Amino acid sequence: MAARTVTGTSLWGGAARLALAAMLTPRPAQALLILVAAVPLLGHAESSLQSGAASPLRATAHLDFLITIPKFLFLRVGTGTGTAAGGWGTNGKIDLISLAPAAAKVGNGVAVAGTGGDLGGGVETAVVVANHGNVTLSSTTLGKHNDGVGDTISYATIKTAASKLTTAQVLPAPALADGATTSVVVAAAAKIVRRDAKWTYTYTNATLPPQGTYGGVNTNNGRVTYTASVP
Repeated sequence: MAARTVTGTSLWGGAARLALAAMLTPRPAQALLILVAAVPLLGHAESSLQSGAASPLRATAHLDFLITIPKFLFLRVGTGTGTAAGGWGTNGKIDLISLAPAAAKVGNGVAVAGTGGDLGGGVETAVVVANHGNVTLSSTTLGKHNDGVGDTISYATIKTAASKLTTAQVLPAPALADGATTSVVVAAAAKIVRRDAKWTYTYTNATLPPQGTYGGVNTNNGRVTYTASVP
């Protein structure tokens, strides 16, 4: 029977010819033919054989590359693993900043430097690195500091000053507010954010509160939660 053709191409394709050849070939050769038929399914390798009198004689082969970069976001405030340069990881240590004016100076309006912080003197390392556009950096508190017996001190009395650490652009700090979230937007360049800063915390010391210990380690509203987010 003559082969039926469509648009000039025989329906007896390469696979059909191999199958027919297999039926007419001894078993060892059949195995070889089956292997040859399966080779195109094994990958995207390429080879080229050229012959002839051309000078120069050239053969070409191609190779495809695929690079996959994950979306990621790194935030550090205080003690942590990683800097703006790299080495990013998770570190569960939470620092404590203590603010304590001397008795003779309480409420005199002269700002009081803190103690503690990974850099000392009430200063914390702050780092944000991301690769998916602008970063929204927020601070959240549950309410005013309290002493457990009804007295309070507002978060408005704690100021955060951002200054240069290593990067050319300083990472801004969101303000602290009572029972609220405040945010700053850190602009990306070509979708990349890589900024750090020294955040220095001070107590404004402009009021005369009752004696007491306000806030603390995750107690009496003493904890601030910083959050970084990308689209």
